[in-house]
Amino acid sequence: MLEIATYGDVQRLHFSTRRSRAAGYSVSCYAVRGVVIDSAFDDVGGELLAWIAANPPRGVIITHAHDDHGGNVERLARAGVPMQMQPDTAKLLGTPQTRGWHRHWAWGDMPRFTSPWTSFESPGLETIAARGHSPDHYVVWDAERETLFAADLYLSVKVKVAHPVYREDVRQQIASIRGVLALKPKRVFDAHRGLLKDGAVVLAAKANWIEETCGRIDALIARGWSDRAIAREVLGRETMFTYATFFDWSRRNFVASVRQTGRQR
Repeated sequence: MLEIATYGDVQRLHFSTRRSRAAGYSVSCYAVRGVVIDSAFDDVGGELLAWIAANPPRGVIITHAHDDHGGNVERLARAGVPMQMQPDTAKLLGTPQTRGWHRHWAWGDMPRFTSPWTSFESPGLETIAARGHSPDHYVVWDAERETLFAADLYLSVKVKVAHPVYREDVRQQIASIRGVLALKPKRVFDAHRGLLKDGAVVLAAKANWIEETCGRIDALIARGWSDRAIAREVLGRETMFTYATFFDWSRRNFVASVRQTGRQR
């Protein structure tokens, strides 16, 4: 299902399926300055390609390699649609991935990126590294219009789970968010929540919450607590979703990320 909303110069292409909605998932691509940002997930590839055929863009920018952002890169390449992505993203999309059953069920198969592709330039739009959510996570910045397309930098203020396969670094997200806030965005579009009300304010709240939470976790690590005990004390009990995904997304993984990055400091 494709729902379209317009915010002045920006169109939000909001994609979901019955299965993705049942799992609580939807994702948005954005059309701005004749460019589409991201490619959604495999099961909505037909709708995305149909929209692109009816509204040919100069190209598509891919913010990172996750299923719901780079899920149709191979289809776009086969269709001859120019794309812009960083080398690390292209490499990840071309590498066989370990994908849990829930990702297949909610998003589809995600064809591996193997076809040749054409790059393009996107005047007015700058791709900026904002790692943490993934090692290849980027945001798109429109300086003239003071607009940030934040991909998965926000999601919500208190994201209490992490995913080891995605190599999430929750501590690194603090610096990424603060770096983006230095740009002073007036509009922030999130890949899942659309146009954020008070986008800069909620991004700052997220950075503050992560920083405070990492501090609490570091204190308990220093006292010798286990990841499981820390997760329950600081983040609360695991949800049914965690058990259903066999701990792919879990509070315990959040603590493990903080522990690992603490060792590297």
